Amino acid sequence: MAYACQGGKGLRGVLVVESARLFDIDGAEQAAAAVEALHAYSLVHDDLPAMDDDALRRGRPTVHVAWDEATAILVGDALQALAFRLLADPGCSPDPAVRADLVLSLATASGAAGMVLGQAQDIAAETAAQPLSLAEVMDLQRNKTGALIRWSAEAGARLARADTAPLSAYAGALGLAFQIADDILDVTGDQEKAGKRLGKDEGAGKATFVGLLGLDGAAARARSLVEDACDALAPYGDRAETLRELAGFVISRER
Repeated sequence: MAYACQGGKGLRGVLVVESARLFDIDGAEQAAAAVEALHAYSLVHDDLPAMDDDALRRGRPTVHVAWDEATAILVGDALQALAFRLLADPGCSPDPAVRADLVLSLATASGAAGMVLGQAQDIAAETAAQPLSLAEVMDLQRNKTGALIRWSAEAGARLARADTAPLSAYAGALGLAFQIADDILDVTGDQEKAGKRLGKDEGAGKATFVGLLGLDGAAARARSLVEDACDALAPYGDRAETLRELAGFVISRER
């Protein structure tokens, strides 16, 4: 479990902590750890031979390669359970209603109405008679990648029992920009820097933002989405500057 959680960008955890700071909440690390544990579980299972069959993740052998498939499945199961245990624990928030809201919203974001749905859509697309349209790819990615990013950005408002709408709008644009950047890196990136296998989407015949928009078009769409994300933060003024910088990082990263 520790091996699976090492490395990575920590994007979702940072979103939790920084969104909480907008509301003067400094104790959001437990919620941040929860979403990072859940994200790590999703990667461990995503890498399995029955799914994406990847041997490299975050620059190291994937869990099922370093150990075996049964261990990887159990690691993912345990990390998912850990995520909800962390949120339900009083150390996450002294308010039971806040903890219940965090648990319910993460369960929704990560399950059959969110991340798992997106993964199922992605698998179905591999054998579909026709490639997905741009609208269908956007819907898939809003679920597969965007749902956890949205929960992470909303977490600060949930901890403060505040309106989540501005942060939800920010995260919606950010999540799509993040995925477009991933699609671009899959074509133009350096595998050593990325720490994972590149070029697999094209090899699998998947519809991607790059395939549908072209490299220049995809880059332009990502920049436009970052602008939308930053605009959504207007209610928070200068307090949201780190979140604005994070949006810029999402499309300028090399991994």
